[in-house]
Amino acid sequence: MSATINENYLLLQNSYLFAEIARRVDEFQGENPDKDIIRMGIGDVTKPLSPSVIKAFKDAVDEMADPDKFRGYGPEQGYSFLAEAIIKNDFEPLNISLDIDEVFISDGAKCDTGNIQEIFDLDNIVAVTDPVYPVYVDTNVMAGRTGHALDNGKYDGLVYLPCTEENGFIPSLPETPVDLIYLCFPNNPTGTTLTTSQLAEFVKYAKENHSIILFDAAYEKFITEDDVPHSIYEIEGAKEVAIEFRSFSKTAGFTGTRCAYTIVPKELKVHDSEGKLQSLNNLWNRRQTTKFNGVSYPIQKAAEATYSSSGKAEINENIEYYLENAKAIRDSLVKIGLNVYGGINSPYIWIKTPNDMKSWDFFDLLLNKANIVGTPGAGFGPSGEGYLRLTAFNTLENTKEAMDRISKLSF
Repeated sequence: MSATINENYLLLQNSYLFAEIARRVDEFQGENPDKDIIRMGIGDVTKPLSPSVIKAFKDAVDEMADPDKFRGYGPEQGYSFLAEAIIKNDFEPLNISLDIDEVFISDGAKCDTGNIQEIFDLDNIVAVTDPVYPVYVDTNVMAGRTGHALDNGKYDGLVYLPCTEENGFIPSLPETPVDLIYLCFPNNPTGTTLTTSQLAEFVKYAKENHSIILFDAAYEKFITEDDVPHSIYEIEGAKEVAIEFRSFSKTAGFTGTRCAYTIVPKELKVHDSEGKLQSLNNLWNRRQTTKFNGVSYPIQKAAEATYSSSGKAEINENIEYYLENAKAIRDSLVKIGLNVYGGINSPYIWIKTPNDMKSWDFFDLLLNKANIVGTPGAGFGPSGEGYLRLTAFNTLENTKEAMDRISKLSF
């Protein structure tokens, strides 16, 4: 006998979306070394860590150099000082009560949204919005929950909830019962949102069908409109059916330092094969204590500093900066006649490609003619074809320059 592979990996389509973008950009830059490329594709921030965060970070590093204050392994679930700050600042203002052991601090929402499927049986039927953040789909493919990809780009074993121009990018409820529903709002990639009443319909569906909602709220700090919920737990009964994921990456610039957290309410129960109810909080805790050693102490102290009065002011200033970029993108693209969505409650702008151009063709046009990197919508799923995503995470100067370049193109 010889070692064999997990053949579910062979079912993955092409390469990971952002790896393919990087390959094309590197190839273009290599052939055109003098071109000034403006990157508005991957959702990476450009503003540095704020002063309050840096001070807390440095102070914590100094503690690690002091024999009396040095810390080794920390709790896998995260330090209580950060969990308490999260509850006090992110949830209590929304009239949501949580216990410390319902907060699990991690090194990224990408990791958590990818890993959460491990605690569910492979027979669970999974629903995803379309277009969708690729990690939700790819990790279920890797696990063996999806089957083969069809010619239309969809996986045979997944239920797709289209979000298109025709339905206002509002997914319909599944037409058949499903077990797991991935929702991301404000949405990546479309930048659109659900109102409180629209999200309540999904909670109602989940309760009636004994489903679990995996709710990615990584961009909630960008919400500017009143009737858009910041947390799914603002909906009555959601603690019984939903896990929520949040991140410090886009809000506080932690893309390079890595810190996030996941809320798993203790009310959340799922049946085992014998019909007995099992606690998802207990199962996730067991998974994390086995496979994860926790986020470093200096990173968690830095994250805690985002909740100080000065930290909040600095973070809000950064978010307003990115939203100003988003407005500049929206206004400019609308002015030249493109159909544009998002950018109001989100750092993402979703563009309908001109003249029914294919997503990758529009990507190549922007790269070759304007030296701008976007993200082709087709990379987010079949319903993303005919769209392209731009991010507001560049500098304002680069954002304005990019819009000037696009305005000079002929479509």
